[in-house]
Amino acid sequence: MRGKNRNQKREFDQKLLDLARVTRVVRGGRRFRFRATVAIGNKKGKVGIGIAKGADVSSAISKAFNKAKKATVQIKIYQGTIPHAIKCKYKSARVIMRPAKKGRGIIVGGAVRSIIELAGISDMSAKIVGKGSKVNNAFAALEGLASLKDFKQSKDNLKFTKKQNAVS
Repeated sequence: MRGKNRNQKREFDQKLLDLARVTRVVRGGRRFRFRATVAIGNKKGKVGIGIAKGADVSSAISKAFNKAKKATVQIKIYQGTIPHAIKCKYKSARVIMRPAKKGRGIIVGGAVRSIIELAGISDMSAKIVGKGSKVNNAFAALEGLASLKDFKQSKDNLKFTKKQNAVS
């Protein structure tokens, strides 16, 4: 049974975004735990983030992986990029994402890059505006990707706004 699981291909790829040692002060001293933030994705449009604490690093990572699995979202990808530009905000983090031409690659750093790669997007540019923690930047990117519209819908909206501007 164990050998079968090892040879079987995993459903999701995972990436550890953040690992922190957190402390709780009690009467006898300090109690240490670990908080892990894990991003998972199948590189076909499904991606999720999970945060969990555990007594040791491996338990925190496995708990975070399970939470991320429950919180996966399906995103819309059009020819290896996103269908339209989007601005997204989560707490103090702000991220601007724009589609890019084929062969351009992923132009962004940090936790946002990890989310984009795990989603399966091959060409895109993004900018992290201001300061935000790695975790908040990742959640902002995930919210933005989850709120994307289909290419046809975004194209119709674009035409509508051009016509509306021409009339004004």
